[in-house]
Amino acid sequence: MPDLAASLAAHTLERAAAVILADALALAAALHLPGGRDRHRRQLEHAIDLANRVLAAAEEEGGEAGTDTGMYAGARSTLVKAHAARARDARHGAGQLSLGAQRAPTCEACDEGWRRVEAIVAVAEASAFMAARMAAELDNNSAWKAARAAEAAARDARRIVDERNRAYTFHADPGFSFGEGWYLAAAAVLAGVAIQIEPDEPQTSQAERFLRDAGLSSRLQPYRSRPRANKHLPEIVARAFRTDPLSAQRKLRAAFLGDAPIPREVIDWADRRFAGVSAGRKILIWVRYSTHHPTRNTTYPELVELARRTLAANFVPVLVGDAVRDGEVPAGAVDMTLFWKEPIFQGADMRRAQLQFFEHLKGAHGLVGQLGVTTAGMDGPALMDLPTMYLTDAPNLRLGTWVGTVPGYREVVRGEGYLERVSDGLRRWADDGETPKT
Repeated sequence: MPDLAASLAAHTLERAAAVILADALALAAALHLPGGRDRHRRQLEHAIDLANRVLAAAEEEGGEAGTDTGMYAGARSTLVKAHAARARDARHGAGQLSLGAQRAPTCEACDEGWRRVEAIVAVAEASAFMAARMAAELDNNSAWKAARAAEAAARDARRIVDERNRAYTFHADPGFSFGEGWYLAAAAVLAGVAIQIEPDEPQTSQAERFLRDAGLSSRLQPYRSRPRANKHLPEIVARAFRTDPLSAQRKLRAAFLGDAPIPREVIDWADRRFAGVSAGRKILIWVRYSTHHPTRNTTYPELVELARRTLAANFVPVLVGDAVRDGEVPAGAVDMTLFWKEPIFQGADMRRAQLQFFEHLKGAHGLVGQLGVTTAGMDGPALMDLPTMYLTDAPNLRLGTWVGTVPGYREVVRGEGYLERVSDGLRRWADDGETPKT
């Protein structure tokens, strides 16, 4: 005969579980409010715990025969509904966390976020299993309906993991950072990352041609939503350079430039633009004007000073990037700004043509280095061995991974004495190079 006190305690637990579950389900309309979802989860766990204790008590008493079967049916009904609600909540949590995981600033943080997503998905699947088990024991329409809802939620949660987009997006909108394409292509060459190209944009076909010409056809995937954050790319590239900098550089040069000679039209265009310019060694000075992070933009006084110091180091300053604003082209400087808007650099092979332009300047016009404010346009040449000094208001967390890793890549933080550090870098370049033959 069952123990009366134990039976009363089980009744109390069963009723408490049902009340707590009702409160948890009543919160459904307020889950978006601060603390609402956390309270909902705590109540579900509490209801599940109490209902499990009711069934555990029956096991300790040798089964449910001769006891109040309605009480145990009530506990099972609470469990099937609570597990269905927990599966739905886990599906929601997995979806929300997956968004943050994809946007994480590092590969490690991204992968850790997805491990947490998988743990939440496992919760949904475990609840779906328990809901189905309780529904089979109850065998009524209400229980089976709840169990099917739990199963659907678990299936949707698992789909979030299965459909994780591991590709990085190659942006083909001209308004987006052109230079970021160098990071992604380099990461694909050096680390085999997957790429998806932004579709139906003005430069979609040019991006695809560049990537295929670089031997990356096997890394291309169809475009899907929720790609990885491109913030990972500089660190991925840095890892390859840490392992073997010269090998990384050779691989990128081979992929980005190919093995064919520089096209005659690129050579002729550059030679015409440099006709009459001193045959002395040259430095590119990058000019940047953008609405994105405008505090990084070039200032005219600084541009004038950079040109002056370049001349003082016996180099010819060559301005590239955006057009000069707020004043005239500094005395002694060659204006090559907006070169990238020329038809020859906007065609089907625009990306390779721009790199070939810099390569020709190195071989035929004495180009030995580049400097300027942080702009991604510098980084294609930098990855292929053009010595680089970039100016920044504060240490750059992303590109700082290349400093001391990518050969010749140097960061100059604006602050007291920073222009002297620029001059020191120019003097080192002057000491390292040889005067080109005319």
